[in-house]
Amino acid sequence: MDLLRNTVQPYAWGSPTAIPQLLGVDNPEGTPQAELWMGAHPTAPSRLTRSGREVPLDQVIAAAPELELGEATAERFNGRLPFLLKVLAARKALSIQLHPDRPQAEAGFAAEEARGVPRNARERVYVDDWPKPEVLCALTPFEVLAGLRPAAQAAEILDLVDVAALAAVTDDLRSDPKPATVARALAALLSWQEAERAALVADVVNAAGRLAAGPSEFRAAYEAVGRMAQDHPGDIGLVCSLLMNHAVVQPGQALFMGAGGIHAYIRGTGVELMANSDNVIRAGLTPKHIDVPELVRVLDPEVAVPILTARQVGAGIEEFETPVPEFRLRRLTVDSATSPLAVPGDGLPRILLCVEGAAMATSGDQTLELRRGQSCYLSAADVHVTLTGDATLFLASPGE
Repeated sequence: MDLLRNTVQPYAWGSPTAIPQLLGVDNPEGTPQAELWMGAHPTAPSRLTRSGREVPLDQVIAAAPELELGEATAERFNGRLPFLLKVLAARKALSIQLHPDRPQAEAGFAAEEARGVPRNARERVYVDDWPKPEVLCALTPFEVLAGLRPAAQAAEILDLVDVAALAAVTDDLRSDPKPATVARALAALLSWQEAERAALVADVVNAAGRLAAGPSEFRAAYEAVGRMAQDHPGDIGLVCSLLMNHAVVQPGQALFMGAGGIHAYIRGTGVELMANSDNVIRAGLTPKHIDVPELVRVLDPEVAVPILTARQVGAGIEEFETPVPEFRLRRLTVDSATSPLAVPGDGLPRILLCVEGAAMATSGDQTLELRRGQSCYLSAADVHVTLTGDATLFLASPGE
């Protein structure tokens, strides 16, 4: 068992308070603290102490993959830790985005490598050759846009906006009410003529403000447009957001996002577990690189975006069921009245994150304290791990 030292990503949309409060540290400059990364992605691997020196986790695994991951996991994922655990804290809306599946990621990465696009170049889309399905468990109410609306509903929400320039888009949605038509509407908006874009966005934002003040089943979505417009003025993504399902994931619930599913996280704090990738294809609400043709090509308009409730699988152990091989997310609750709690997953690599309280992790003659905001790495060789104390923790491991 190894205590981890993790990187905080200071992306502009991040909250200046949520992650520092979790970690129990100050942020006197008030800089954005967007994501806390726990894992072995080469961009920002966690660090641990081995033989008296600090070593990145990806190097530890590369030096002895079968020992660290277990033979089966090392063979299955080519010697790579298959998941990346994060705490995500959004104060502003993240980009409208989606992620590729494995064949798309492998092909896209190979193509950009062949063209000689530097991996740190702004225009680089595929920074690795892995897919990036993800599950986000809310720690606070977490507002999201996730997946495309049904065609009839998309037409209705645009009709209420009553902007003449959108009439052709609305007519198409009504005449051919299929998921592919909503994808076609999204592509049309993202490709809107530059000379006419500012006027369209202004008209839609103004209409959304008016509609948010009155009764409507879409009131929350219109309100979100107004808030996002303060951070992304003039962005065509504000119009596109109306084609997407708007929801608020409540604390303890989780949102699963499969490959090809379009989404944007608006605001909130949560624990996010994904395949070990940083591949993001963006289309709006961001100053970062946007690749509309690639997003439209990879988009799956029929992908389901379920909000999950954890399933109790044992005393103090809840599991979020996700149909991907790279990861599995569990929530562990340990209290002094019923502990110790046996940590599941012997023989697998795991990461434990404490989000509330404090716990002692024990394996053999080794004991490690985990306080709020701290995380530890459990190699495949760390077996019969138990937890005592009073705490809530998240456990990341490979999937089925």
